[in-house]
Amino acid sequence: MARTLILYSRAGCHLCEQMHAQLAAIDLPDDVSLNTVDVDADPALRARFNVKVPVLALDDEILCCHFLDENELRQALSDG
Repeated sequence: MARTLILYSRAGCHLCEQMHAQLAAIDLPDDVSLNTVDVDADPALRARFNVKVPVLALDDEILCCHFLDENELRQALSDG
């Protein structure tokens, strides 16, 4: 079953850029895709995640905010 990592972020956010670069350097399993979502393009997402970005979620489960928790990510991917 395919799984999706979602990086909720915004343009001009250095923490968002940092987390995206860290994720790009990780060898993700073949069944996992990475999608980036601009929270400022959706008022509901902006209200939900405004000061928390970047937020990383696997499917509907939030894994971390602000900084990549690689241990949490790897655990969530292995639990999958």
